[in-house]
Amino acid sequence: MNYNVDEKGYYGDFGGAFIPEMLYPNVAELREKYLKISSEPDFKKEFDNLLKVYVGRPTPLYFAKRLSKRYNTKIYLKREDLCHTGAHKVNNTIGQILLAKRLGKNRVIAETGAGQHGVATATVCALMGIECIVYMGELDIKRQAPNVARMKMLGAEVRSAKSGSKTLKDATNEAIRDWINNPVDTHYIIGSVVGPHPYPDMVARFQSVISEETKWQLKEQEGREYPDHIIACVGGGSNAAGLYFHYLNDERVNIISVEAAGKGIHSGKSAATSALGKEGIIHGSKTLLMQSHDGQITEPYSISAGLDYPGIGPMHAHLYRSKRAEFISIPDQEAMGWGLTLSQMEGIIPAIETAHAFAVLDVRKFSPEEVIVFNCSGRGDKDLDTYIDYFKL
Repeated sequence: MNYNVDEKGYYGDFGGAFIPEMLYPNVAELREKYLKISSEPDFKKEFDNLLKVYVGRPTPLYFAKRLSKRYNTKIYLKREDLCHTGAHKVNNTIGQILLAKRLGKNRVIAETGAGQHGVATATVCALMGIECIVYMGELDIKRQAPNVARMKMLGAEVRSAKSGSKTLKDATNEAIRDWINNPVDTHYIIGSVVGPHPYPDMVARFQSVISEETKWQLKEQEGREYPDHIIACVGGGSNAAGLYFHYLNDERVNIISVEAAGKGIHSGKSAATSALGKEGIIHGSKTLLMQSHDGQITEPYSISAGLDYPGIGPMHAHLYRSKRAEFISIPDQEAMGWGLTLSQMEGIIPAIETAHAFAVLDVRKFSPEEVIVFNCSGRGDKDLDTYIDYFKL
């Protein structure tokens, strides 16, 4: 089975482009040109150079000695938290801003939940001198105040989404409305592997530098390019897609995707899409989606703003349906505990999204000779207020 996107924009049963007629020209332009533009030598040269001198790539593949000893296995951390802006998100925004320039766009919009994608978008717009508007849920604006301040410092306008759960889903709705109203001069930088084709594939390709580096870094440290397990948190799923990309069709590598169980999978306050979702259409693609019996989207919940999304990207839906990936759901309490554990055992304060992934170590056994790579997708600076409130620090 092939786990990459097909020529029609599908991963197995999932994907496609379910969009209003007014958006068709925008999406068709991207679909026709993104592969051609991103494979041109001058694009690749500029992209690779910015990843090196601006983002700070390659990011280290760090052997976590103390964690490895405690769990009696070989644990590596792909340190995306060391990227400029503090997370993997900037890999994609660098690629998309270069694409937008070549398409002649002079205005950029984005949606953000945890704020990291918003910061990364505002950053590249400042770099290129392009107008930037970021849509963010009213609730997320409150719980991610440091990132809101960063976006404003970078010159972006942050617009509040006040409908629904006032989180990522609602911010995405507002961004799509803006794009419909400004189809000619505006490029929509989607931050995850969601949305209509070609976005899931395009974002995954820009993030695939993560697994590309992991291959040669593992070769240097372990003598082989592939690990036994790769583990990442999944909301929409861009950090996971980046880590999985070059291993999707390598059956020697087990894929473990970690979702947010919130206050419990069946508590009514969860974002565990694999456990609760059914086929549906959200934000332009067919995927697994939390919804009521009559097809209304169920409000998701997670203590982490970046996992607070009612669906998963179509790549991840296909990985789940085909059983290529294991899906594990981690509640708030365990994730928050791992925020402290990783901080105090390895001196790395993770984003709460990232902390969910590490909780797998407490629910699944690994053998001493196995090599595990976790995507350390973001740093915890943005979540300090949540950590402080939760632990009464």
